[in-house]
Amino acid sequence: MTERTPQNRMARDRAPQDRGAADEHRGRRMASTYGAGTGETGIAGAPAVTVTARGLPEWLEPVERAARTVEPRQLSRFLPPETGGRQSAVLILFGEGARGPELLLLERAGGLRSHAGQLSFPGGALDPEDGDPDGDGPVRAALREAEEETGLDPSGVQVFGVLPRLYIPVSGFVVTPVLGWWREPSPVAPVSPLETAHVFTVPVSHLTDPAHRAMAVHPSGHRGPAFKVGTALVWGFTAGVIDRILHYAGWERPWDRDREVPLDRHS
Repeated sequence: MTERTPQNRMARDRAPQDRGAADEHRGRRMASTYGAGTGETGIAGAPAVTVTARGLPEWLEPVERAARTVEPRQLSRFLPPETGGRQSAVLILFGEGARGPELLLLERAGGLRSHAGQLSFPGGALDPEDGDPDGDGPVRAALREAEEETGLDPSGVQVFGVLPRLYIPVSGFVVTPVLGWWREPSPVAPVSPLETAHVFTVPVSHLTDPAHRAMAVHPSGHRGPAFKVGTALVWGFTAGVIDRILHYAGWERPWDRDREVPLDRHS
């Protein structure tokens, strides 16, 4: 059986004669610029934020298509409350390295109050200068936090989509996942050891490999998808979002959901 990976799926996703029309449609729907000058945010001098799917590599197009139609409950059973919660954003940054398509992740510092030591996407809470949480604020925050945590150059990131807001009950964060294509990669490393312990990329092919997948089981009884990355484990919110992206992009391969990895009570 042919392995379902981004590389060999992209040729089947759309016939060549359909690509021009699809690119035109995607450009109309996704190309937008927020907050230039004193735009939607009302913040003078704030840099413009552009969200566009033009020029994406073909292997990334299934993610962009899924992002246009996916509903919140298709991503998580934890949805934001009607009021309250701390607005935040994460950057789900896809790149292409020597090992093929990859994702940027980091290990959070062990001394942080929330989610200490966990592997996660770059991201954090919105600051007032990021702008409107209901407008371009989450995109600004995701790029700013990624720069502050990993040192990446945000000018090399093409934001191509924004997923519905989700909720992390244990910390009260209302999280907007922002999708990015690392069009012009830049060096990355922990900027502050007080925030970030390690910055790395993981191949998408590693995440889709059934041998690296399991269900994490918390002592509270909660079960959720997990990914083994070296000697570490991606679990919780980050693993749940990755799991759903792989599924709705059509990259998921059958894996053993009865394989469990226990977490300790301090996780």
